[in-house]
Amino acid sequence: MTPGSGDIDHMPVVADYRDFARHSGNRLEQVIFNNRLAVAIICTLITLATGLFVAARLGVNANFEKMLPQSHPYIQTYLANKKDLRGLGNAVRIVVENPQGTIFDAKYLATLKKISDEVYLTPGVDRSWVRSIWLPTVRWTEVTEEGYRGGPVMPADFDGSATAIETLRTNVNRAGVVGSLVASDMRSSMIFVPLLDLDPQTGKDLDYVQFASRLEAIRASHQRAAPDGGAVNIHVIGFATLVGDLVAGLRQVMLFFAISAVVAIGILYTYTRCIRSTLLVVACSAVAVLWQLAIVTALGFKIDPFSVLVPFLVFAIGVSHGAQKMNGIMQDIGRGTHRIVAARYTFRRLFLAGFTALLADAVGFAVLMVIDIPVIRDLALTASVGVAVLVATNLLLLPVLLSFTGVNAAAAARSLRLEAIEETGRGLGTLWRALDRFTERRWALGALALALLLAVSGFVVSLNLKVGDLEPGAPELRADSRYNRDNAYITSHYALSSDVFAVIVKTPAEQCLQYKTLILADRLAWELEQLPGVQATLSLVNGVRQLTAGSYDGSPKYFTLLRNQAVLTGAARQASVNNPDLYNADCSVMPVLAFLKDHKAESLDDVVRVSEAFANANNDKDVRFELAAGSAGIEAATNIVVRQANRTMLLSVYAAVVVLCLVAFRSWRATVVAVVPLALTSILCEALMVWLGIGVKVATLPVVALGVGIGVDYALYLVSVQLVHQRAGVPLKEAYKRSVEFTGRVVGLVGVTLAVGVGVWAWSPIKFQGDMGILLSFMFILNMVGALILIPALSHFLLNDAAQPDHQPAT
Repeated sequence: MTPGSGDIDHMPVVADYRDFARHSGNRLEQVIFNNRLAVAIICTLITLATGLFVAARLGVNANFEKMLPQSHPYIQTYLANKKDLRGLGNAVRIVVENPQGTIFDAKYLATLKKISDEVYLTPGVDRSWVRSIWLPTVRWTEVTEEGYRGGPVMPADFDGSATAIETLRTNVNRAGVVGSLVASDMRSSMIFVPLLDLDPQTGKDLDYVQFASRLEAIRASHQRAAPDGGAVNIHVIGFATLVGDLVAGLRQVMLFFAISAVVAIGILYTYTRCIRSTLLVVACSAVAVLWQLAIVTALGFKIDPFSVLVPFLVFAIGVSHGAQKMNGIMQDIGRGTHRIVAARYTFRRLFLAGFTALLADAVGFAVLMVIDIPVIRDLALTASVGVAVLVATNLLLLPVLLSFTGVNAAAAARSLRLEAIEETGRGLGTLWRALDRFTERRWALGALALALLLAVSGFVVSLNLKVGDLEPGAPELRADSRYNRDNAYITSHYALSSDVFAVIVKTPAEQCLQYKTLILADRLAWELEQLPGVQATLSLVNGVRQLTAGSYDGSPKYFTLLRNQAVLTGAARQASVNNPDLYNADCSVMPVLAFLKDHKAESLDDVVRVSEAFANANNDKDVRFELAAGSAGIEAATNIVVRQANRTMLLSVYAAVVVLCLVAFRSWRATVVAVVPLALTSILCEALMVWLGIGVKVATLPVVALGVGIGVDYALYLVSVQLVHQRAGVPLKEAYKRSVEFTGRVVGLVGVTLAVGVGVWAWSPIKFQGDMGILLSFMFILNMVGALILIPALSHFLLNDAAQPDHQPAT
């Protein structure tokens, strides 16, 4: 049957359910409503069971590798060499500052030792790669008349005396760690903490939330005022602590879920003045969220900071469809129809349109699966599950529950009185009559001309849309967040930033110390140093040069790479004593590190361009330069995948929506009418991102797809009802008027409800959630306005003859 089969306005009024043919309607309607008590009981039991299951099993976590585009060559290179590059992947940097002086203070050093020991023993830390001035792996070296001499930076017999501290000061300067492990102003020092993928205690993925909590406990215990004057300031950055801050923000975000529900209740009740039907709509949407969480938890998923928005969206979509069902039932009850009959009538009219709309929503989510980033794929899967659940809760369960409760008779009568008042052009009738005018040529031309102007202007602005982060620090958090303040402190006090881009030099075993390998690595480092976004470079070559010069009385002319292999090998092996991650155990992997000023897209693009050009020009059977590792290398790969996926995803979601509309409407003209408002909104959304300084990245990439998938709901409801009337011979203007009366008012209501509901995210402490809230609110409002104005305007030119057979909707 069609979404709106039958006479939508004047289906027979059946006041007594005994007079209703219970076996009328399609088979699904008969099964659902002839067994409605069983349906209600089964759904209630499922809800209770899922509630208990979610309460017991739902967890929150994040996974570093799920953020990586797994099939990209850079990431495959990183993963293949991860064991040899422990310091270039997932790590935390902890900076301990002495607010009262320099690090050469006995009380400060005692506190630093406690912190270093506690961090070292924290489960999940890759202890063999931890670096701190308190660890013996951090060493100094010098050349004397007797040869090489060296030792740990922290003297083995350090006792806190003035002599020991002076020795430490000398060792710090000799070790060359100023700017990396010791701040340039000597007021703080760093503990570098690489992390394991698996928790050694449990054998499972490292629980970043728990790890961040342990770091926070260490921070709190040492940062509070100490009676002996040993208090310090602690600054922490890294993926693990970022996840901890995001999860801490999620607790506040839960408040927004409650606000969204209150907003939905308030707006729906203002429209209906029926508290029980309003609560049922909200309750069924909340039930959908509960079922969704239970299913994804059973599948082994956990809520992470990026997928936490999905329950909000599922709730919002549920309210959207529930409001349409409630409105239809209210109108029929207002005309005197029995509540069960009204529920069945509404089910007949809107089930197919609602099902198609939810299918479009699901496709909008599912298209995200084409993006080769696991965290986005997980988001797509969990969202698709939520939309599938809405078919049961809001298309089936809600009409059944409303058939038991009905709606308030006074509220139903009020809705008809308002409709009659609006028919006379008073109240909101002025607005609805203005919308009818867009079916006339003059108004239609004006609307389409304005839409074209906006589309062209928006497209021109959208050409400036950037891929990747546009701000320093962690763009997922606000600029004034503690994490970003910590990052700003570390960036300003340390010469080498945490944004590291690593090119991996691969050779046969025992060949990384060859002159050819070292000289090529040196040339690559020199080319990278010429880029404005690169602070400095570091590789085995730096240590070899320094030790070679030291072997020749520090003569500047020997600060180079000699062709004498014995000299190179000796210097390289001595350099690795101080910095063991300059090459791997069998001398087949040697990274060239570029420390970047920031991780903005322009900086990353420059480094990638130079590194790839150098690799293409110099790779051979003996030496290969492979990109990339380090935090900046991983982000560069992510940007490349996002840039490629952006258009692919958008084209895919539009292709899917077009196919669904063609199936639903059986008319290419009706499909154009439905899709054009969505396209305009997508263009203007990208322009808005440029204006707000929001880049396309993992957190924002799904927004446009979600906006299209959800926004098509408006068009499906409006166009399907309009086509039913036109097929019956009703002129376009009257058909559109009836469509607005039946579904258009609720389209406006839902647009405002969704926009306000997600708009509260703008105040989230998590910036990317705030960005998504602003963008989705914009898209919901514009999709709603675009549907109400552009559908009649486009219909004037494309659907005036929609009564013809080739324009009939699906049956």
